[in-house]
Amino acid sequence: MSTIDEKRGLVDKTMDINEAFSFINDGITLMFGGFGGVGNPPTLIDEIIKRGINELTLIGNDAGFPTIGIGRLISAQRVKKLIASHIGSNPVAGEQMTNGVLEVEFSPQGTLAERIRAGGVGLGGVFVDVGVGNTEIEKNKQTVTINEKTFLVEEALSADVAIVFAKKADKYGNLTFDTSARNTNPLIAMAGKTTIVEAEQIVETGELAPEEVVTPGVFVDAIVQSKGVNWQWVWENQ
Repeated sequence: MSTIDEKRGLVDKTMDINEAFSFINDGITLMFGGFGGVGNPPTLIDEIIKRGINELTLIGNDAGFPTIGIGRLISAQRVKKLIASHIGSNPVAGEQMTNGVLEVEFSPQGTLAERIRAGGVGLGGVFVDVGVGNTEIEKNKQTVTINEKTFLVEEALSADVAIVFAKKADKYGNLTFDTSARNTNPLIAMAGKTTIVEAEQIVETGELAPEEVVTPGVFVDAIVQSKGVNWQWVWENQ
């Protein structure tokens, strides 16, 4: 989908929202970056809601808040399953889980991050000792013994599409992040079969200093311009 600047030999991965959304359809597995709504890509989430995309499986740190970040998809009942470390900040998610509307798979935060990283680098899973000896946590999981210590096998996580929020992107897809909005976004970027970046600022390839780059452009397939967050709407709908 990206274009090539023939004169300079540079790949341009920027595209309009319609072209980017050719990758996002009903029923896909969608991985998202951020923590508590901070670092979730607002324009892409808006567009998912606007287009009525449904039956999603979400993978990310948490359920956001009911009217903030990824939580808006849950509130709109667009999600059938969520894999996350916690949902406590979103009572709508808790209600849907209790009522059987939303399937939730909990994974400890560190384990979740490692599972996503493993998916991004092509590993089958990771060995962890969290939950060993707990019958409920061990249920349906393989165990291995290494140096006389038992570990659970946690499967790697990947997704059809990963959506990432960046402070700045060059046209090739090299990314920088804004403080805590960096949370899990670099890992998410690696673990999507297709990775779509929403960037606050898009610059020419080569404008980012090498030491600024957190996520290399090799992991990125598409870049769209962010429209930002409509905070007035958010606070009015709390």
